[in-house]
Formats: sequence, structure tokens, C-alpha cells
Amino acid sequence: MLNFISYVVAAVIALFVATASLAEEETCDRERWYCADTLNPGLPASSATVDRDTPRATLESFLNAARHQNWSDAAHLLDLSDVPEGDQARIGARLAERLETVISRKAVISWDALPDRPDGMDATAAADAPLAGQPRKSLLLWTVDLKRYPASIRLNRIRPDGGDPVWVFSRQTVQNTDALFALYGPTWFEAQLPEALKTSTRFGLMWWEILGLPLVVLLAFLCSRLVWTALTAAKRRAKRTLTREILRSARGPAAIGSATGIALAIGSNLFVFSGQISTVVTPAAWLGLMASGLWFAVNCIDVILDRLTEFDETDLTKYQAHHMRTVATRVAAARRALVVAVVLIGGGVFLSQTNVFQNLGLTLLGTAGALTLVLGFAARQVLGNIMASMQIALNQSARIGDRIVYKDYLCHVERINFTYVQLRDWDGTRLVVPVDEFISTPFENWTMQEPEMLRIIKLKCAHQADVDQLRTIFDRVVASLDPEELGDLDDAKVRVAGQDALGKDVWFALPCADPNTSWDMACKAREKLIAEATDLEKSQNIDIFPEARLSEAA
Repeated sequence: MLNFISYVVAAVIALFVATASLAEEETCDRERWYCADTLNPGLPASSATVDRDTPRATLESFLNAARHQNWSDAAHLLDLSDVPEGDQARIGARLAERLETVISRKAVISWDALPDRPDGMDATAAADAPLAGQPRKSLLLWTVDLKRYPASIRLNRIRPDGGDPVWVFSRQTVQNTDALFALYGPTWFEAQLPEALKTSTRFGLMWWEILGLPLVVLLAFLCSRLVWTALTAAKRRAKRTLTREILRSARGPAAIGSATGIALAIGSNLFVFSGQISTVVTPAAWLGLMASGLWFAVNCIDVILDRLTEFDETDLTKYQAHHMRTVATRVAAARRALVVAVVLIGGGVFLSQTNVFQNLGLTLLGTAGALTLVLGFAARQVLGNIMASMQIALNQSARIGDRIVYKDYLCHVERINFTYVQLRDWDGTRLVVPVDEFISTPFENWTMQEPEMLRIIKLKCAHQADVDQLRTIFDRVVASLDPEELGDLDDAKVRVAGQDALGKDVWFALPCADPNTSWDMACKAREKLIAEATDLEKSQNIDIFPEARLSEAA
């Protein structure tokens, strides 16, 4: 009987505990809000203008209280759980005033993205969005850099025991308020300004900001100009060529870096601009610093590679420079690869170490897909040319210094750049060809593989012309040419390649050692062949060249 009573008592206790747990779970739905015993019990009663039912209403009430300097009401919109109850009225008002300063100076609120529903659900979200159709109990308004880590400005939905759920600034936001105010609050210089300059305009900016922004731009420009002039003067006084080249390469990056650096320094120590300005100016300044650093690194790489491989005074078109042509092409490819690597690695490290673009990215989230498509479409040809230039360097189809025939132009490859190939015609003119067009058009590479080649000199001779005599003349002509420019003389041949009513086609195969000079050698040989054949024709009164009327020749 005693055991039975014990079992009944235990069952009743278990049922009571389960019922209490269920009641507590029904009272506090932790999926929809945060639960708390009390919320700001140390604050006096708020006025009727304070509305904390929705995220938008909370922010509107906070800014309205700040506009009327009613910091007591504004404190009701903060989660002061970490502040002792007896100090909440005094400290809460101070924290509310400082938080409003931080928000006005560093945040740009997207009111369209701020829900006006008690459950915080985004009714405009796409169907495939992660939180589409789901209530939220925490909303991120903005992210501010707090030196050691990024600090979030959030609204949380909290339900105290026996009360309704309300939206207030989160406890973490309140904890970071003093530190954020120390960084982004009014500077000593701003505190000395007249009160008239610290009044707001109808654009949401203070008068000192409207006057101070052009001043910052002017100071940055003057600083960059001063740096450019100083480095130019130092370059002129430098005696070593390497020093002059480094100073010349450093002028542009140093000018941009100094301008953006002075803008950041003034914005951090003298003028702390509002969010409408700092959201654009700060990322632009950091981007300028990153670009100047990458630009300086690329210029230094160029100077070092140019000093290691000085080909400007070397004629890469000569056949003796076969190895130098390969080295020059590989150096050009390495330069392009290093530039791409520096840009990608530097940009990746910068974006991974700073959050200056995080908020900007959040504001542009709706148009990011379209922007990516537009940029990708605009850059497709540039990126294609860059990849094509790398392809040329890898497959060695055309090296710097190679003699090629491109669209009936006899030229040699002078430069292979990111987006174009620079060709030099035999008469000294330059052809600039886009890389993708260059690799998609067939061309003759006379230097590829073995540099030796046969130049064919074609002459129309009379039917009765003695080929053996022409062969003797050709041998004398070959013997009179520069032997260093000739190839294997066993390849010198004379052949009758065809005939028609006017006469027969005699081809003279001239072996050339260097394709870059073969055209000149063939011209000289043709000139001497015609001269000696004409002398033979006159001395022996025989026909070497056919006599034809102009209409027949046509």
C-alpha cells in the first residue's frame, strides 16, 4: 500500500512538472522573441509617443525622441539589461544620446527594408529567400567597424514576463555604444566649431559637413600634388638609373595613396562625417589606398623585370637571338600573370580583412545580380583578350621578335600586351591587333621551329631561255651575298615550275639563315639575277625574258 501511494505521488509530481514546462513554453515562444524576466524596470514611465510594436515604429520613435532631445523616452527603446536597475534612468539617457550620434554619423538606414510588422517578417522577400515567410526576432540595421571587430547595430524582439513582445536595440548594441561613440562621436576640433555650423540642414547634413567635405578634397589634392612634385624633383637629382626608374614608378601610386590617406586621417581625427557621406567616402578612400598599393607593387615588378631582362638594346629579330626571344616572351607572360595575381590576391586580402563594403553590399543586394551581369558583359572582351595573351605565351605560337606574315603584312612581333599584340611592319609602321583577333586569324611564322628557310624568287623567262645558264648566274649571285645570312647552300636550286603562252616560270630557291633578313636577301638576289640575265641577253643576243605587249601581260 505504501509503495502504491509513492507511485501516485511521483506521477502527480511528474504531471505537475510537465504541465508547468508546457505552460512556460506556451508563455514564451523562443522562436519568435527573446524572453526576459523584466525589461528596463529602472526607467520611469514612457510617454504615449513611444511605440515599440514593430521594428520601423521603434526606430521612428527613437529618432523622434532624439529630435526633441527626449532622451528619457529614447532610453525605453534600448535593452538595458546589463545596467544596474538604479542607474538605468541616468545611464540609459546617456547611452540613447550616444547611440543616436553613432547612427546618424555611421549608418544609412534602408527604410524600405525595415519591416513594419510586429513579427518582423519580410513580406517582400523572394520565395527562395532563406527567411521568406518566417517571423524574425532580430534585425541587423548596420555594421560599424570597432577596430578589433565589426560591431552590429541590431533590433531584438523581447518579451518580458507578463508583458507584450516589443522591439528594442539589442543588449550587444548597447554594450558597444560607448566604444563606438569614442571612435565616431564629435572630435575635439568639431567641439570648437560655432553652434551655427553644427545645426542640421534639410539634406540631413550639418553645415560644417557641407563646408568641410570640399575642404578635405582640396587638402587631399594639394597633398597628392606635393608628393608628386617632391618625387619628380628627387628623380631628377638621382644619379642611378634604377633609382630614377623606381621614383618615376612610385609617383602615381604615392600621389593617390597620400590623397586617400590624408582623407581618411582627416575623416577620423578632425571631421567624422555622417553616414550619407562616410558610406561612400570611406570605401572610396580604402579602395584608393588598395589601388595605390597594388599599382606600386606592379610598377616595382615591371622595373625589376626590365632590369633583369634588358632587351631594348638587343635586336630580337636576328636568328642568333632565338633564346632571347623565348625569354622575352616568357617574361612578358610572367609580368601579366604577376599583375593579375597581385590584383586578385591584394583585393581578396583587403576584402577579407575589412568590412567597409559589407554595408554597401547590403544596400546593393537587390541589384547585385543585374550589376554583375552588366559588368561581366562589359568586361567579356577585355577578359577574353587577357586569357588569349596568356595562351600565346604558353603555346609559343608567336614570340617577341618572331618574323611573321599577318594579313599580307611582313612584320615581326614587337610586344604582346594584355589586350593587343604590337607588330612592326618591314617599313617601320606598327600594327596594333587585338589579341583575340590575332589568335583567331591564320598567320605565317617564319621563325617558328627552325629559323632557316627558302625564299622563292619567281621569274618569267622566254621559252628559249637556257636554264643551265640561269643556274650558273644564280650560283654567282648566291656566292656574292653575305654568307652569314645564307643557309645551307645545298638547298639552292633552280627549277622550272610552269609555263604558258608567254614563257616559262623559273623559280630560284634561295636558302636564308635568318627569316628576319630573308626578304631583303631575296630582293638583292632578284635584283642581281635580273641585271646579269639582262647583260647575258645583250652580250649573246638571246632572249632571256619574254617580249609581250602590255595587254598580253595583263
